[in-house]
Amino acid sequence: MLPSPSTDGTCRRSCSSPSPSSLRRCFLLLLLLSFLGPVFSAKNVTTLPGYSGTLPFTLETGYTEVGEIEFFYYFIHSQGNPGSDPVLLFMNGGPGCTGLNGLIYQIGPLNFNITDYTGGLPSLVDEENAWTKTSSIIFLDAPVGTGFTYATSTAAYTSTDTLTAQQVHAFIRKWMADHPAFQTNPFFIGTDSYAGIIAPMLAQNILQGNEALLNPLINLKGLSLSCPHTYTDLETNSKIPFAHRLTLISDALYKSVKASCGGNYVSNTSASCTEDLAEVDQCIELISKQNVLEPYCAFLSPESHEALRQAGEKHRRALQSFTKDYIFSLSRPRDLWCKNFDYLLMDIWLSYPSVLEALGVRNGTTGTVFRCNISLSYTVDINDVVEYHKNLTDKGMQVLVFSGDHDMVIPHNGIETWIKSLGLTVDFDWRPWFVDGQVAGYTVKYINSGYRLAYATIKGSGHSPPEYKRKECYQMYNRWIHYYPL
Repeated sequence: MLPSPSTDGTCRRSCSSPSPSSLRRCFLLLLLLSFLGPVFSAKNVTTLPGYSGTLPFTLETGYTEVGEIEFFYYFIHSQGNPGSDPVLLFMNGGPGCTGLNGLIYQIGPLNFNITDYTGGLPSLVDEENAWTKTSSIIFLDAPVGTGFTYATSTAAYTSTDTLTAQQVHAFIRKWMADHPAFQTNPFFIGTDSYAGIIAPMLAQNILQGNEALLNPLINLKGLSLSCPHTYTDLETNSKIPFAHRLTLISDALYKSVKASCGGNYVSNTSASCTEDLAEVDQCIELISKQNVLEPYCAFLSPESHEALRQAGEKHRRALQSFTKDYIFSLSRPRDLWCKNFDYLLMDIWLSYPSVLEALGVRNGTTGTVFRCNISLSYTVDINDVVEYHKNLTDKGMQVLVFSGDHDMVIPHNGIETWIKSLGLTVDFDWRPWFVDGQVAGYTVKYINSGYRLAYATIKGSGHSPPEYKRKECYQMYNRWIHYYPL
């Protein structure tokens, strides 16, 4: 438990001290104390609907109270050595995509059997390339309104980037207080896509909380950032050079739009720039931004479970009319397949009451839950966290940043630009890295007085890389987390 402001000497000294840093520490302590509550609710999950037999790993689900918010999490103990292996807090993007997205589709030990699906309850199968083989992972439903995380008042459902970082900070200290066996394990923050904007803010909050002697101390060692949203304007400006590199727009058009817009494709409103951008849009509007090599697909987000079932049945009838199960089969012709249909299986799975019961979801606390909630009451209040990253470069952090080289949502060239702006020293320059003797991508390593940043591309991958190249991403993470070169 955290000490109260009235009994903790640290807080009294901070509040009485005139220094800005002491006042900041006191404010952080008081802020966290206002969030923390006494409730701890957890369940040991041994079986799941759709999985045959007992789960071959330890899965705990539960709620952690932060003020008026009940954060829902999935905690999987490391399948290696949970007593000493790192603990990774993993947050998905959106904002609004459940931690189950990371658990099932990206880095967890389970996956849906997509190939053989013909309807009904989706089946779950073991995933060989799970990051839980070498780390314990907390998959978190955040921000509020995501997955099974709910608020006890209507007003508490309103959130922002800054507030989410503060609330997740409170969550992890409360969670660690409830799990003392993991307090000394190395702790890492892991994010995917939009949650990349939260990661450096959260890291700074944790470090400042440690400086203020908040208990329990968090043994923060670093960050793992998958295709991280970091700087909105830079990411937008990177898309046109990215499209040109992949021959999606011609040399002539690229030269024209670069000249007419002056390299600023965000806010240049000149007539010539607007005309050239319209021509660029015509070239790329039907290209999948998730992965430029894949079919362009509509976003699937049914508004109710009844609509979900109707959509699933409609797809199933259509499949039988043309060729059996082609939408759900990765082995069928690619022009008849859409990646978003894979996501539909999670929405179908979550529509079964037996699944919610097995996960320990509280009755009546949420409405219809889908993989991603696209109707959050969420305000974007931070568009650039590069300065937060700069603030971490003298903290001895170990950082992994990786990106798919066919991702046009968060283009790799934009990521490389903001990393270079940190002013780090190159430890080893651009080179290929390998899995099973094949080039898996390219990597460069930077250092700065104990700070280490490894950047890697994942060859042939889109947004998000583990969804496309699970084996390569696991090998990359396993080497990095144990301080081996990629």
